[in-house]
Amino acid sequence: MAEKIWNVGAYTRLSRDDGDKAESESIGSQKEIIRDFIQNKKDMVIIKEYVDDGYSGVSFERPGFKQMMEDVKVKKIDCIICKDLSRFARNYIDSGRYLEKIFPFIGVRFIAINDNYDSAGEKSQSDSLIVPFKNLINDAYCKDISMKIRSQLDIKRKMGDFIGAFAVYGYKKDPENKNKLLVDEQAAQVVELIFRLRLQGMSNSGIAEKLNDMGVLSPMEYKRSNGMRYESGFRANERALWTPVAVLRILTNEVYLGTLIQHKRGTPNYKVKKEIQYNREDWIVIEENHEAIVTKIDFDTVQSLLQRDVRVAPQEESVHLFSGYVHCGDCEHTMVRKTVPSRGKKYYYYVCSTHKAKLGCSSHSFSESKLNKIVLSLVQDHIQQICRLDEVLDYIAALPESQREIFNYDAQLKKLNEEIQRFQDLKLNLYSDMADGVISKEEYMEFRAGYDRKIQARQQSLIQLKEEREQAVESNQRSVTWIELFKQYENITELQRSVIVNLIERIIIYDSKHIEVVFRYEDQLHSAMQYVERISEIIEEVV
Repeated sequence: MAEKIWNVGAYTRLSRDDGDKAESESIGSQKEIIRDFIQNKKDMVIIKEYVDDGYSGVSFERPGFKQMMEDVKVKKIDCIICKDLSRFARNYIDSGRYLEKIFPFIGVRFIAINDNYDSAGEKSQSDSLIVPFKNLINDAYCKDISMKIRSQLDIKRKMGDFIGAFAVYGYKKDPENKNKLLVDEQAAQVVELIFRLRLQGMSNSGIAEKLNDMGVLSPMEYKRSNGMRYESGFRANERALWTPVAVLRILTNEVYLGTLIQHKRGTPNYKVKKEIQYNREDWIVIEENHEAIVTKIDFDTVQSLLQRDVRVAPQEESVHLFSGYVHCGDCEHTMVRKTVPSRGKKYYYYVCSTHKAKLGCSSHSFSESKLNKIVLSLVQDHIQQICRLDEVLDYIAALPESQREIFNYDAQLKKLNEEIQRFQDLKLNLYSDMADGVISKEEYMEFRAGYDRKIQARQQSLIQLKEEREQAVESNQRSVTWIELFKQYENITELQRSVIVNLIERIIIYDSKHIEVVFRYEDQLHSAMQYVERISEIIEEVV
């Protein structure tokens, strides 16, 4: 009877994720070991070599392994040889299923050279223990390596190191430190343009169309034009174009504020490769980690715009002046712009969207031209108020050090704490005085109540003073960006869309005679005015 010739599939695998060492476990080294093993074996011939370079042994979702199993099914090979069991797999359960069930059932011989395992050889009693034990060790080793890698990556993320194959559009990796982001001037100009167009009233789809018309490369094509092997699941055509979704991703990405956000998604453990989305509290967020491309004010303004019901009219490129900002004072829903033609002219009014949809409320329409005049007047008055406030803050900041010491908050806080401690000590001594007969029980109760009131009053003053100090720190900073935002429109003579989105939170129409404009940064304005009022009172007391 002729000797059986085994058709061999030589399988090799390498993955740094499993802690494999480049030299001893290299693909080339594994191939040489297998070739040397069958060199003098006349009953074996290598039909094909299968390679999985860069694939973890935890899962069998590997292209080389899948191709090898397809060749097994069509009887192209009937023997698989690996350097050792860890090259075949590091998953205890799945590797055992292949070795003990699948391969014996389909008649495939399996050899792990360095582990002295040959499924066609004589079975010793120890094989049933040693082979599963080695698989278990490989599995545990992979788990340990995975935990160490995850832990090390989290440490790097918390230190502000960028962990990613490609930098976010608008940035590039620092050539001297791949974990740091630098501004990519060319792409950053596009990011700035996208934010500017959105602030001017252009929709996401309008911005995408404009960028495509200008011939601006989309993020994917830009990376590929710079020689990067970048692929994405978002591409629908042969050449990736700008889309509204791509624009939205840029407009909502906090990385452009200089904030590095990582660990937003990942795999549950080393065996499950399907990614999951982590909750916001599990993200690793490092603020002021790299140079910002967009200011905080512009970014926050865009986020506010994205939450509004802002629609671009057909055949128009940008939204109307008040779009998304006018609200009904009764039902609080947005009011919509209505065109009323009369005698060859067109007149524009804002009407309640709830009433227009016949869901209740009342129309209380308001003329757009009248609204424009009223809002302009209110904006001008508000800006003048802020300019006067700014002058007062300048005056306070210019006071000599000796005069500014009169409202030294730290000194006042220290004094209040000392008074609280003194009254608490006196309160503690009262009981001893009563026990010694110095005071009566009635006097003890009266004195104790009096000390409690004094302690409570000073504790309340302490809380108020701490709040005022925080307001002072905020208001006394000369780079108060929100004040500068208003001051740039100091000489305004007409309303523009940029004025609305930068200065106004909402416009509320109650009836034909009563409207309210809610400005942005009203909390900051209130705090600054409280600070000025407090300082003025202290100066008057001293004088």
